[in-house]
Amino acid sequence: MRKFSLVILLCLTAASAWAQKLSPEVREFVKVDAPVVALTHVRVIDGTGAAAREDQTVILSAGKIASVGDAASASIPKDAQVLDLHGESVIPGLVGMHDHMFYPVGGGMYGEMGYSFPRLYLAGGVTTIRTTGALEPYTDLNLKEKIDTGEMPGPHMHVTGPYLEGKGSWALQMHQLSGPDDATKTVNYWIDEGVDNFKAYMFITPGELSAAITAAHKRGAKVTGHLCTIGFREAAALGIDDLEHGLVVDTEIYPWKKPDTCLDEDGKSLDILGKVEVQSGAVHEMILDLVQRHVAMTSTLPVFEMIVPGRPPIEARVLDALAPAAKAAFLANKVRAADSAWLRKRYGSEVSPWPAVFKKEMEFEHAFAQAGGLLLAGLDPTGMGGVIAGFGDQREVELLVEAGFTPLEAIHIATANGAQYLGDTDHIGTVATGKQADLVVVKGDPSTNISDIEKVEIVFKDGVGYDPARLIDSVRGHVGNN
Repeated sequence: MRKFSLVILLCLTAASAWAQKLSPEVREFVKVDAPVVALTHVRVIDGTGAAAREDQTVILSAGKIASVGDAASASIPKDAQVLDLHGESVIPGLVGMHDHMFYPVGGGMYGEMGYSFPRLYLAGGVTTIRTTGALEPYTDLNLKEKIDTGEMPGPHMHVTGPYLEGKGSWALQMHQLSGPDDATKTVNYWIDEGVDNFKAYMFITPGELSAAITAAHKRGAKVTGHLCTIGFREAAALGIDDLEHGLVVDTEIYPWKKPDTCLDEDGKSLDILGKVEVQSGAVHEMILDLVQRHVAMTSTLPVFEMIVPGRPPIEARVLDALAPAAKAAFLANKVRAADSAWLRKRYGSEVSPWPAVFKKEMEFEHAFAQAGGLLLAGLDPTGMGGVIAGFGDQREVELLVEAGFTPLEAIHIATANGAQYLGDTDHIGTVATGKQADLVVVKGDPSTNISDIEKVEIVFKDGVGYDPARLIDSVRGHVGNN
């Protein structure tokens, strides 16, 4: 008994020390702040893919999960703050694997959302992110430091270095590599600055990508890619760790593809993509090759769904978060995407190719996972501006279910799989004793109704419970400005 009391005392001391680190700005959003918290009579969806466990008690102490077990036999510490969560569920904090800190602001440019996005990610139940390409890496690194020291609210961050892009890029905000030596130098410089991931981009050459991968791996960093000049199988042979977006961006499937070239045939390529065979032939062989080489794939279904006419239903919460100019631009983009004259000019047909393409992308992602591939989940808050932090992460999980995964499988992809890729399964990704108390309390049962994942009541990060409604309200009308 004395030993147990000493453990509790140490837990109380550690938890109090952490709580004292939070600035007044962060405390404004704290809903549950106690050294020990008992989540009682809650449904546990643990992120492993296992069936939900009813009527559980989860004890949080010192920022960790101290125990998980049946409510009927749980021993609740005397001084714990007890939350009765009948009818509610707890899932692991989401691990967002394509979660930028920027947003399209017009003219092909992107603005850093250093104020609104950290709050919205956290409010949406995203407790860990990989930025997956940075336009302002110092901004992202400084945001990470301020979040880690309790000066501002936000998720744990794995910061990606600046895009590794080659010559010929359309993006004015990206450095264009001059060759393999420049790629090596760039990777080493940014690892020294504190990043732990890199993203190769569309015009990078095979020599530059190979050099970047070699340099990153030597220092324990990983490289993903949104590629165009290089096909998926070629990138896998070079040793890439992850590929972004799925089949939609793999140029090797097109008959006009030439080595080291990025040629977009717009309507032609999308027409081929919408009809390609996934379960056999070249795409199936590509899937097997990626799985054999242990190359992960990041799903970003929300950004593609936005291009599909009539999808998704436009949500009031998204419009409320957007600044007036951003809202007007987004709505105009949605109207244009369904306009027959614009479609004819862009794709050579008044019928959008995107419904078929979107369906094919979902089929590809399901086939990749079924073949044993490590599928990751993200949102990619770019495109026409309707995909924003937090809300888009929730939508990604819903779309995985539409793609053929069960709700339990989709939650597993959005939590445990991300933790596995980041090499952090000892700390995050599942609800288990000893792990970080990064948890999301939702009203309802997302294991049977995945849309309940939007009903976030409390987000625990390191054992501190944040109020999603306050976080969302604090950035109303800000997205697109800051």
